[in-house]
Amino acid sequence: MDFSQMSTQDLVLPLLFIVAFLAQVIFLMVRICPLAFFKKQQPSTIGFQPKASVIICAKNEAENLERFLPAILTQDYPDYQVVVVNDCSEDDSELVLARLKQQYPRLYYTTIPMDRRFHHGKKLALTIGIKAAKHDYLVLTDADCNPAGNQWLRKMMEGFASDQKEIVLGFGGYQKTKGLLNLLVRYDTLWVAMQYLGFALGGKPYMGVGRNLAYRKNLFVSGTGFKNHSHIASGDDDLFVQAHATSKNTEIVIDHQAHTLSEPPTTWSRWRLQKARHLTTAPLYKRGIKVELFTEPLTREIFWLLGIVLIIFNTFVLLAGGLLLSYLMIKTLFWHQASRKLNQGRLFWSVIIFDFFHPWLLLWAKTSNFSGSNKKRWK
Repeated sequence: MDFSQMSTQDLVLPLLFIVAFLAQVIFLMVRICPLAFFKKQQPSTIGFQPKASVIICAKNEAENLERFLPAILTQDYPDYQVVVVNDCSEDDSELVLARLKQQYPRLYYTTIPMDRRFHHGKKLALTIGIKAAKHDYLVLTDADCNPAGNQWLRKMMEGFASDQKEIVLGFGGYQKTKGLLNLLVRYDTLWVAMQYLGFALGGKPYMGVGRNLAYRKNLFVSGTGFKNHSHIASGDDDLFVQAHATSKNTEIVIDHQAHTLSEPPTTWSRWRLQKARHLTTAPLYKRGIKVELFTEPLTREIFWLLGIVLIIFNTFVLLAGGLLLSYLMIKTLFWHQASRKLNQGRLFWSVIIFDFFHPWLLLWAKTSNFSGSNKKRWK
């Protein structure tokens, strides 16, 4: 092909295509590769078993408390308490907690009464739980989360064994069921985890997930807590981590025994509302983080669209086909490795299905925030 005979206009699209390809590869190498090929050099944890408090906020979760709370109350850990904040529940949560309290003395629960004139989000309930905790080491999870086993708490606490560690980022996945929606939920969860864990390994921790997160109580009390973002329903996990996490005080724990597994949304509307609520915090991220998280999907869409255009018009078909194939091979390799690290099996193959469509699905979810009805509720 004689490029000298082509005008500058003819070369714009292929050059932009190459730039988008390089941007994608750089993001994968810098942000995903550290997790994909992560090898933890575990410090000695012999004798490191500090007293811990597990905190759960529950709103109309009677069934889930009945199913999953016993697994949290029977962890293989010497000294810990479980604090459940029953937040204005209108189901049988109070009765379930009272019955479990008789069987498990380490359970402590408190109830926020319903007040039709005063509406609040999860952050109030979580603040009450944190203040009620007896111990400095806090592990946060949700009522619909099932720990991977009885070593969950022990493994999460091992993240604090290194000097100066005050925040531990864990992984919370979703149960595998049939259907395209479930595949999307698990794909999206894996992708989010790959990003926040990869950024943390790169020295830029910016978020965690409340389904599996730990930090020191003193960090919460000595700081501003949730004060700076109390007006937003979400942010009790990611915005708190962003405000307090540093490259030195943050650790990740991805041991399979340290995972939690949650009940996935079963309808598209529920997933959309859930995802939209989570996306409300993104504008409050630090500028550098926002730029990277915005640039990645933007260059990905540009890469795919220009690749298709160049193939259709057949001028640069070898270039476009070669880079598209190289991109899929590199990305599938990294996703395969990350899926193994996070015990997600063959989920990495779904990148072929969702890689192009995922940003558009997130945009569709985000549009539900425009109504304003989703901004002040956490359940």
